[in-house]
Amino acid sequence: MVTQKKGRLKAMAEGLKKDLLREWERRRAQVRAKVEHPFHIIKNLFGYRKVRYRGLRKNLAQLHSLFALANLVMAGRMLRRAQMA
Repeated sequence: MVTQKKGRLKAMAEGLKKDLLREWERRRAQVRAKVEHPFHIIKNLFGYRKVRYRGLRKNLAQLHSLFALANLVMAGRMLRRAQMA
């Protein structure tokens, strides 16, 4: 499902429906941010932009490895932040 455009949300009359829709969009954005972060790491940090066809199993195994490494990178960042605080 795609998010509402800001102009359409702004054009709505104030009321319960607008408040519910705004809350719904906010929650979806929170989930999307958590889901898209590993993709950002894989594409920008690891440089994985294009896939060469080596076979479906090999490509799948490479993606599983990259996502596991992305999880390790994110966990390392969290640990470093916790140590600084």
